[in-house]
Amino acid sequence: MNASIITLWTRVRDSYWFVPSLLVVGSILLSFATTALDESVGSDWIDDIDWLSTNQPEGARAVLSTVAGSMITVAGVTFSMTILSISHTTSQIGPRLLNNFMADKANQFTLGVFISTFIYCLMVLRTVRSAETAPPGSDAVGDLAGAFVPQIAVVIGVLMAIASVGVLIFFIHHIPETIHISNIIANIGKGINRHIDGQFPARVGEPRDEEIDRQQKLEMPDCFDSTAVQIDATTSGYLEYIDGNGLMQIACQHDLVMKIDRSPGDFVTPASLLMLVAPRERIDDDIRKELAAMFVFGVQRTTTQDLRFQINQLVEVAMRALSPGVNDPFTAISCMDWLQSALENLSARELPDSHRFDESQNLRLVATPVTFAGFASLVFDQLRPYVAADRNAALRMMTMLGDLAGQPMPLRDRRMLCRHGCALRRECDNRLTDIRTLAAIRQSYRELLKRSPSNDNPAELPNGNSP
Repeated sequence: MNASIITLWTRVRDSYWFVPSLLVVGSILLSFATTALDESVGSDWIDDIDWLSTNQPEGARAVLSTVAGSMITVAGVTFSMTILSISHTTSQIGPRLLNNFMADKANQFTLGVFISTFIYCLMVLRTVRSAETAPPGSDAVGDLAGAFVPQIAVVIGVLMAIASVGVLIFFIHHIPETIHISNIIANIGKGINRHIDGQFPARVGEPRDEEIDRQQKLEMPDCFDSTAVQIDATTSGYLEYIDGNGLMQIACQHDLVMKIDRSPGDFVTPASLLMLVAPRERIDDDIRKELAAMFVFGVQRTTTQDLRFQINQLVEVAMRALSPGVNDPFTAISCMDWLQSALENLSARELPDSHRFDESQNLRLVATPVTFAGFASLVFDQLRPYVAADRNAALRMMTMLGDLAGQPMPLRDRRMLCRHGCALRRECDNRLTDIRTLAAIRQSYRELLKRSPSNDNPAELPNGNSP
């Protein structure tokens, strides 16, 4: 249940209608409050203010009707502008970035202000009453006794209209900023770093004592595979969220050992294995349903737990920029700048252990390993074929590898970065022909090798040539 609530809240929060809905509800409540205040204080107070004049029923209706009509018109225009700019931009940089624009709170707030002003004026308009005409021959002094004009509510409606004009000016300025490629890349990069800050280090259960032998820690219980029960997916779709705390609670409650076979972002079908759970004699249909409920699926990948999806967004933009039809290496370089920031952030963090233990140091859960090498491979292996064909992008990636190798990290990760540098240099040798470009790439590669222990470098000589 917790997993479903978290994913539902994420979908609602990032939906385009979330903020507008809140503002509309607030405008309805404000209309009730202002009209109630008008009924209690009357309209005599307005005579003491020189720059305000008392509104008659017809005049109040005209003002509220004008504001309401103009606001719904402007709301339609702003919505059209948003969709047009988003569709044009995503066609250039990738359709998977559409959700980033829809979740933009500034766009949501702009639409919400116009809609809420429209609703507010309608709600106040219904309370305006004209006085009934006095019968012939009667005293006409009391003709206006039955009239009601909510003076405070009308003034607030006018102020909301003025504020809406300011929001419109802001929106016209915000749209070009939103679709500027540098801002798009920066927003994705900042989102990746926020995701890393919020998720790592993240542990499910308590890590085992450091003095315990690592090999013993990695060993599964005897006969785990033969006694384990398969838990399969219940539907087709992308795995959006795994409730690790819920799985740990079930494992401790029923004395189980679990091995998760999937990661957030993986596509599954009803025949896909989600996890293995042992021993089988402690598992009944109710426990199966509880375990299956810890996995939430959707029709598309999301950023809730899927850091790979966010990294792939930047990788996709860089790939499109380096394609022959676009040929924009500087956009790709900007993507690599933010990818470097994300990888440096990851290298400085203690990634969660794949083996999770309870408070008694009993193995309960084995998750899919999360490693720095995996994220680095996601960037460099996917981009290498595109980068190697462009001088500027190739030099930037080699420099990026050297900068990463200079960060405090385990020796195995430095080895991995040197191997990526070696693969990039060889790919450039096959794709590029300019002698000066190749010399610059080899020099940058030698700088990378200097940041790794000499006895651990790939099978390369210092000058970058194979032995």
